[in-house]
Amino acid sequence: MRKFYAAPLALLGAGAATFGYASVIERNWFRLRRMDVPVLPPGRPPVKILHISDAHLTPGRSRLIDWVRSLDALEPDLVVNTGDSVSHRDAVGPFLDALGPLLERPGVFVYGSNDLYSPIFKNPLRYIWRTSKSDYARDHREPDLPYRELGSSLQTAGWLDLNNRIGRLKVGELDVEFGGIDDSHISRDHYDKIAGPVDPQADVHLGVMHSPEPRNLDRFTADGYDLLLAGHTHGGQVRVPFYGALATNCGIDRPRVKGLHRHRGSWLHVSAGLGTSPKAPMRFCCPPEASLLTLVPRR
Repeated sequence: MRKFYAAPLALLGAGAATFGYASVIERNWFRLRRMDVPVLPPGRPPVKILHISDAHLTPGRSRLIDWVRSLDALEPDLVVNTGDSVSHRDAVGPFLDALGPLLERPGVFVYGSNDLYSPIFKNPLRYIWRTSKSDYARDHREPDLPYRELGSSLQTAGWLDLNNRIGRLKVGELDVEFGGIDDSHISRDHYDKIAGPVDPQADVHLGVMHSPEPRNLDRFTADGYDLLLAGHTHGGQVRVPFYGALATNCGIDRPRVKGLHRHRGSWLHVSAGLGTSPKAPMRFCCPPEASLLTLVPRR
């Protein structure tokens, strides 16, 4: 009888230990990724971009708040936030506190779906064969999170709202042109509002979005953007050793679910993100992260 129960109990114990590691340890094991991106004209000075995404902040996540505040010590020239910043109606204040001194630096932002809609529980296994986009289309929910308060607070600090907008900033010694879209995952992206060739007078051109949908990536690239920045995927959130992400929750292919890659004539950086939905608070083989991208001259 003991042998009969030994294997199931061992599997149960291993599962409990894995869940404990994924939800308590790895979910709070923050990493900083550093990468050089060769997109500048020859002779231009390097520029440091801090890319943050998918904090999914809820009140009380003090470790995440403190770690994000500490990133100001990197002295980035620009902060890019690609959305899903909050997941609770009382989280705007804590998120602004997390940014802290970073708000005094040049910054830009777009929204993700969870800046507008509070999370609800979904069977995580469904992400293997479908995305969650259809859930929003079917539910017809009205936004219940204070995304307008979030946006106005970031704009008051001087950050550019790039939701279906074009913008321009002086970053260090560079003239940077931005094109951004709202979240395609909830059909708020309207690329036609920003469509058209980039201004060749700018030193570099950055495309900013939440979800890296290939149809939008193609249009950014065709219009001449040098670097595209996105989040949303959480890097897969749960990854299998020697296989990688099980799902991307969007149209991007699994090998590019996180990190720096090429997309036709542009560079693409997909952040694995800082947090998780509070309804699925775990990460496995995919620690939360922010990225410091140093723009350097083309080789």
